[in-house]
Amino acid sequence: MHPNKVKKYFYFVICAVVVSYMSGLFLYILEEDYSKDFKYPFDVDINLLVNQLRQKEVPDVAPINTYNYDYIYSCSQKCKLEDPLYTQGIRLVYLIKSAPHNNNKRLAIRNSWGFERRFSDVEIKTVFLLGITSNEILQRKIKEESSTFNDIIQANYIDSYFNNTVKTMMGFKWAITYCNESKFYMFVDDDYYVSTKNVLRFVRNPANYPQYLKEYLQTLPKVKLPFIRRKRQNINFELPEDVKLYAGYVIVSKPQRFITSKWYVSLEEYPYNKWPPYVTAGAYVLSREALLQMYYASFYTKHFRFDDIYLALVAKKVDIEPFHCDEFHFYRKKYEPKEYQYTIASHGFNNPEELLQIWTNQKSLGNA
Repeated sequence: MHPNKVKKYFYFVICAVVVSYMSGLFLYILEEDYSKDFKYPFDVDINLLVNQLRQKEVPDVAPINTYNYDYIYSCSQKCKLEDPLYTQGIRLVYLIKSAPHNNNKRLAIRNSWGFERRFSDVEIKTVFLLGITSNEILQRKIKEESSTFNDIIQANYIDSYFNNTVKTMMGFKWAITYCNESKFYMFVDDDYYVSTKNVLRFVRNPANYPQYLKEYLQTLPKVKLPFIRRKRQNINFELPEDVKLYAGYVIVSKPQRFITSKWYVSLEEYPYNKWPPYVTAGAYVLSREALLQMYYASFYTKHFRFDDIYLALVAKKVDIEPFHCDEFHFYRKKYEPKEYQYTIASHGFNNPEELLQIWTNQKSLGNA
């Protein structure tokens, strides 16, 4: 063979090997089959241990994973109800994952979907989950913000993308420690539009949302005058107290093995060819029972840096199946007033003024 051809062949082989390595081809070949024998550390009878922890007993096996960061601001009195009008207790708690510098987003949320007195007969609480920052000026502003609004939950972990699991689990821990009597908990990123009205509608009847509403609205007389309000719905449906609801937009996908990807995962971290079905972490709802089970299961679930994957792993270990609803939009849903009638959450609202404008518009239409 001519030397030049040998050289070209050699270069071709080298390039093919490099491309295969960078694209993760070799890793894909070595993946294990998720459907055959899935296990994720720690491999124990987790339900027994979870029940022991819930009963405040000493578990048979010591936990392998805890998130023992200290709270700088804990809002420990946030969920203590002093108003005798709220005999039904707390219905919904918003735990909003926010970055330290996003004070404008937090203010817009307080003045829109996070407003705690949105409905006079439904008790709602709103808190913001933050890590710490090395910026002393910003930290002082957070201190002032906490003093003014009493809704900042800040713990002493570094606020960064790959600490989102820590942020989430510190939110779980706060809810269990200081606010464990709410019926539902919704974790949301601070760049989301949310309709509180639709969240409350959804948790009344998740399996049939929004169809049950559409059927109900068809039974109402059509009113042309916009200033005449319809009577409040009287739909007699309530989920049982022990329901394990873990709901949002559910995705089934594969680990990213492309070595330069932000979401690259090695075989040592996760050897299987599929993830457990997971709910996108931007917006999801948990019932109290699901929150408790998943929190204590996390004690025996090895830490994983992607929060949505970690919660999927925890949920799988305690046999909680994620519930899918199309009205949780992990992307930016194009805004058309009528198209947001049943929207629960939509991603991509980075402009606080735009969020306020759209939420106000939807509120005037009776959809927020």
